[in-house]
This record gives sequence, C-alpha cells and structure tokens, in this order.
Amino acid sequence: MAEQWHFNPEMETLSRAELDALQVQRLRRSVVRSMQAPIYRDGAFAGKLDPETITSIDDIRRLPFTTKDDLRANGPFAYLTVPLSEIVRIHSSSGTTGTAVSIFHTSDDLANWTELVARCMAAVGLSKEDVFQNIAGYGLFTGGLGFHYGSELLGMTTIPAGPGNSNRHIQLMQTFGTTVAHLMPSYALSLMRNFEALGVDPKTDTKLHTLFLGAEPHSEETRLKIEEFYGAKAYNSYGLTEMNGPGLSFECPARDGMHIWEDQFVVELIDPDGDQPVAEGEVGELVYTTLARVGMPIFRYRSRDLAAFIAGPCGCGRSHRRITRLMGRVDDMIIYKGVNIYPIQIEKVLSGYSGITDNFLIVLENDQKGERITVEIDTEDRQLTTECAESDRLRKSLIEALRSEILVTVRIEFRQVAGDDALPRMKPKRIDDRRLK
Repeated sequence: MAEQWHFNPEMETLSRAELDALQVQRLRRSVVRSMQAPIYRDGAFAGKLDPETITSIDDIRRLPFTTKDDLRANGPFAYLTVPLSEIVRIHSSSGTTGTAVSIFHTSDDLANWTELVARCMAAVGLSKEDVFQNIAGYGLFTGGLGFHYGSELLGMTTIPAGPGNSNRHIQLMQTFGTTVAHLMPSYALSLMRNFEALGVDPKTDTKLHTLFLGAEPHSEETRLKIEEFYGAKAYNSYGLTEMNGPGLSFECPARDGMHIWEDQFVVELIDPDGDQPVAEGEVGELVYTTLARVGMPIFRYRSRDLAAFIAGPCGCGRSHRRITRLMGRVDDMIIYKGVNIYPIQIEKVLSGYSGITDNFLIVLENDQKGERITVEIDTEDRQLTTECAESDRLRKSLIEALRSEILVTVRIEFRQVAGDDALPRMKPKRIDDRRLK
C-alpha cells in the first residue's frame, strides 16, 4: 500500500478559515444557479435568500428544509437547473422507505463526485498499485458506479464484481490479487462462512489489506470482528443518494470519526423532533446542502440519519468537520417504556457471540401485561432452537448483555436458518412494531 494521503491537496488541506470562506462563496453561486429551477424560483424557497446578503454559512438557516417527501411530491424535474439534454446520468434511492427518489447529474457533477471518492481512497493510502474489487450493486444504486469511477480515477486496477456468488468473489480475490474490496458489513460477515467452507484463509491466501464498509450502519464491534477475520483495515464509508452517494464522508487513517468534504457540502445537526441545532457532541439529525452540484442542487436536506459532531483537530491534519459513525435513523429509533433504543445497539451486543448469525429482528407487541420486546435471532445451529442447556445458557447471557446495553429486559427467540436463508438482505428490516396494529 503506497503512502498516498491526498488526491487534491489544495482542497484537502484548507484551513478552517479558508473552508468557511469557500463555503460562503460557493453557497452564493449555488443560490444564483438554483433560480433556474422551478421549485426554487417559484416555490417555497422563492425570496428566502438573496445571494448578495450571504456573509456567513449560518445564513443558510433562512432557507426551509428539503425532505424526501418534498423530492417525491415535486418530482426531480422541479429541481433541475439545466435542460434535460445536459443530464448524463440518473441515480435513484433504494425505495425501501417508500417511492424511490431520483437524482440527476451533469458531466461536471459526475466529475466532482468521482474526485470525492478518489480522495477518500487516497486518504487511506491507496494508489494505482492496488487492485480494487467492487462487491456492490451496479445500476441505479450509487455504491457500485460511485466507487467504480473513483477507483479508476485513482488508477487502481478495478474489478466490477457486483453482488452475489460468494465463492466467485473469493476466486476473483485469489486470481487477480485483490488488495481492496468494497462491500456491505453484513455481507463481509456472511462471506466469512464461504471462506471457511472453502478452506481459504483471507489473511494468508489473499492479498487483502483494506476494506470499505458501506450501505448500512454497523458497530465498532462488527468492524473489529471483520478486521480480525480478514486481516485487513476496515474503513467506514457513508453517503446517501441525495448527496451523490459514496464520497460524502470518509474515515482517514486516524479513524476518529468521518470527515465531511466541506468544500462540496454544508453539514448541519439538528434536533430530530424540531429544527434547532444541537449542541456539540450531542446526537442529532444530519442535514446537508450541496455546494457544487450543477444539475440538481439541494438545500438543507433532512437525511433522517443520526450522528454527532466530533470536536477538536484530527490526527490527519484535515480541518473538514467530523461526525461519529451513524447511530441509526430517526425512523429506526424505538421508544420502549420511555427508553430510546437503536438497532445498532442490538448489533453491537450480538456481534460478540458465536453460534448465531448477524440477522435479527426486533419485535414490539402489547400483551395483557403491557408492552413486550422480543429479539428474534437467526442461527444455523439446530440445537439452539430447542429447549436445552446450551440454548438456555446463551439466551440468559444475551438477555443480561442487552439489558446492560439498552437498559431494558428483552425476550430472546432463536430461529433456525440454513443456506441462502441466512444471507442478509440489502438494508434488512430490523424492526416490526406491532403495538399499533
């Protein structure tokens, strides 16, 4: 792995004061450009922000928020600032929480996005000497093409492997000497079983040294488990379709939070139940504004993702703001008997146990005694699904460990799965709230 830490040193090494000034300049330009879009010229944004009066990035708060429902209701064409003939690519969200949202990109937008991904890769020491295997979905999903073009811009030998066919992925790694892979954390965990079944040790039988984990939140315990098995450094990759996709933020070698590329985005943290900023270090909802997108600028987009800002300088020397790993989504937060619970807390505990898979479902119900919470956990061990000393011991241990983490007592049920049934789905469902049904 080469010692390459900057892809665009000029932008990556800006001081805080320089970043602040650049953001103001780019916000003014973006507001001017946005007047070409019907939603900004004639809709709720009209007259809210005069570019001549923008003196601080805080002036952005004069603008209303944009939500996923807004993008759905108005349709993507309302946000276009250029003719459709200048749009060269369309990407869409997964649509797991409703109708998919489409984002339009010009050639300049794609060039900017590609550079951001290349920056993220170069920041952890990758270079043209590496072989990159992209185990992500291509097509409308941004993770495939986003990483693909960033890898090629950096000069890496790129394998567009795509998802599925686990044994084939292992074969490709061995055949072409893959050094870097991009995949979902849940798939990295399930792929372990294929390595073991084939008798292949990734530490000695492959050249892997770096993994990018994205598309779903995961705990630090899950990261460590993956690193131990693969013998590779795993870096958190976070992005969302509305803000291009991967390349929005990255972990540098210090791995003390994720930097947001602030020359391209403004990031805010607000109270998820309101619209006011949260204090430094407190968990809030991430809100984003594009600063350099040409075809479809978006202002103050409420992501529904939860994180906190990390104060102080970073060991890598970059001044771009850092956020913690995602705590989950506003939609995923459970309130049970007055306690806030996030699925990632459950994952954190389960990752420390063997004999169970990483698939689980949190079920909330009402019974004669009031509310009840059950964690259903998939296992390939038939014995655990029967009443025996081993299942009883594991169940009691999990109940105690979860009580310590989430401060409530849960019921545990084991569900037997086998073969492909055990494989995680894309953005798997984690909560089944039956209390209001």
